[in-house]
Amino acid sequence: MDALARLNQENVKRYTSTTQKQESPARQKRQERIDRDSREHHHTRRESRGDRERYLDEYEDDEEDERERIRRAKEKELARIKRERAAAAAAAAVLIEKEREREREEYHQRQLKKKLKKRESSRDYRAVGAGGGYDEDYDEDEEWRRQEKRKSRRMSESRDKRRVVSGAVLEEGRSPNKKSYRGIRGGGVAASGDGSSSYDSFEREKEEVAAQQGDAAPKWWMRKKLWILTGIGVAIIILIAVVAVVVSNNKKSDDGDDDKGKNDLSNGGLGSISPSSIPSDAPVWLNPFKWADTTDFNLTYTAATVGDLPLMGLFTSWDDSAAANDNVPPLNKPWGDYAKTPARGVNVGGWLTLEPFITPSLFNYASRLGIIDEYTLTSYLGFKAEQILEKHYSTFVTEATFREIAEAGLDHVRIPFSYWAVQTYDGDPYLFRTSWRYLLRAIEWARKYGLRINLDLHGLPGSQNGWNHSGRQGNIDWLQGPNGAVNAQRSLDIHDRMSKFFAQPRYKNIITHYGLANEPKMTALSSPAVLDWTVKAHDLIRKNGVKDALIIFGDGFRGLNNWQGDLTGYPDMALDVHQYLIFNTNQIVYNHSEKIRYACQGWTDQIHLSMNTATGYGPTLIAEWSQADTDCAKHLTNVGWGNRWTGTYITGDEGNDVTIPKCPTLDRRCDCMAANAQPDAWTDQYKQFLKMFAEAQMSSFEKSWGWFYWVWDTENA
Repeated sequence: MDALARLNQENVKRYTSTTQKQESPARQKRQERIDRDSREHHHTRRESRGDRERYLDEYEDDEEDERERIRRAKEKELARIKRERAAAAAAAAVLIEKEREREREEYHQRQLKKKLKKRESSRDYRAVGAGGGYDEDYDEDEEWRRQEKRKSRRMSESRDKRRVVSGAVLEEGRSPNKKSYRGIRGGGVAASGDGSSSYDSFEREKEEVAAQQGDAAPKWWMRKKLWILTGIGVAIIILIAVVAVVVSNNKKSDDGDDDKGKNDLSNGGLGSISPSSIPSDAPVWLNPFKWADTTDFNLTYTAATVGDLPLMGLFTSWDDSAAANDNVPPLNKPWGDYAKTPARGVNVGGWLTLEPFITPSLFNYASRLGIIDEYTLTSYLGFKAEQILEKHYSTFVTEATFREIAEAGLDHVRIPFSYWAVQTYDGDPYLFRTSWRYLLRAIEWARKYGLRINLDLHGLPGSQNGWNHSGRQGNIDWLQGPNGAVNAQRSLDIHDRMSKFFAQPRYKNIITHYGLANEPKMTALSSPAVLDWTVKAHDLIRKNGVKDALIIFGDGFRGLNNWQGDLTGYPDMALDVHQYLIFNTNQIVYNHSEKIRYACQGWTDQIHLSMNTATGYGPTLIAEWSQADTDCAKHLTNVGWGNRWTGTYITGDEGNDVTIPKCPTLDRRCDCMAANAQPDAWTDQYKQFLKMFAEAQMSSFEKSWGWFYWVWDTENA
């Protein structure tokens, strides 16, 4: 068995060895092929992996190159845009200057034609009558008129030797110098330029003939003298009566507030005064012959000032007995506690300080001219600004405005005006002091209807917020910037003069609110600097004698809770808050229900927070609010900026631009057609919303010290 096993094992080995020898070449080839394929596969995989890594590296490089190319293209485009804007601005400046030069030349040509026409048609000065207006060439032609008058006197003295009489006298042969003038057909005007008719010449001729013959003066002349004497006597009696009334009223005004004389707002117009009563060197604001409107102004000349501000135009007496309505006291009685009886008022905005959305026609110019605010407008208009703006002042707000405000049940009026009513500075294009006269007249009209006044200094030197209603849109140069300190002091100087003026007894009862600065932009200004300036202004005003009026300062948009603990110890001050939904991108999207709900709840909560000294400042009032639910009105967001409602709000700062519609639907259905429609096209549903929105706001705001609606009127209202 063992031998057999060994034999088998040897046979197997032998067979195996033989088989291996037989299969070895083929197997080796197959194995070599497998190994080669394996090596190629691994090499290919390595190559593929390397290619992918190289591709990714190249892709990232290409991406970086593309980003760099786009960045450079953007920089290039921005540089191009800046160059184009600079070139456009320069071109606009050149065009503006050329246009102004052309207008000046046309103006001078028109004035020259006026002079020539006047000299041809008349040889004597014609005084202005009660119809208004004034002779624009009076000052320029004064020397010429004096020469003409001297010539007229010389001709009058030689009339007996050389006298041109009427054609009727000559034709009838009744001239005392028949030989010289026979056959000459005369006109109706004597050489002396007195404008006499042929009838007057004929009657004077009869008088001269009678005198030469030694006869007594004719009866017609005696009757004429009698009428003249009678007229003079009546005039003297009227003058004595007027003087007696004025003296009596002055005496009454000195006896106390309750017995002040009636405010005599009636006057005889320019016909009641003589041009000679106005000094030839009187400035425009003291010369009523150069005013566009003299209604309800005292035209008696005076150069008197208080706080270096003119009294011209004011009557010496006033009456504080009127009440705005039966629910409030008359002016000569204390108002009481504003926390218990809040003010219900309205703004007459866009009047003495322009706002483009209120009077868009004043800003209807080509965009290339860059006319976006009162600064650029008056710069462009030049000498024409006086005529255009005073026409606006005299027509946009009238006595009827204040009568209608009182009839609406309101009791306070906030009057925005700006520093150029008091003073202008080097480089200012604003119309100086004209608006001051209209401000004073507005206060007297408000007095007539028992309305109390909130004085609102809307624009300060340098601009306290950089918005168009401060006078100049753009940079803030107040308390900051190159002239920040200078303009801060100038603002105090304005208040120094104003407070001295309004400390007069006539304003004690009617000016109940004295505003320091409208909407200082404390999100861009230093809060400590604004607070320090506010304290200085407060102390100055009180020192100058304004004792009873509340001093009003703006919240500066810093958040009502942030006022807690600031300006403590001033119970005679109140925080001024302006509440709108349309200037907030997150709130303008509210639908009507949400807007009413926010007015009821959100603003009520804010009032409670602000009125509580533990959480806010304390005394608070709402000096501006509105029913507007879109920002679609033309120029509302600035001239040429579009609006948030339709996603066309382009400011020049990408961070503030709104390019997605912000009406409640947030899509292309957002348009301004319905918002800008005339009231007669409004649906009943929309009218109901406006009513409820107003009532909700008034309900909230009466938890403060009062409210002032923005705005009473607009150009297209």
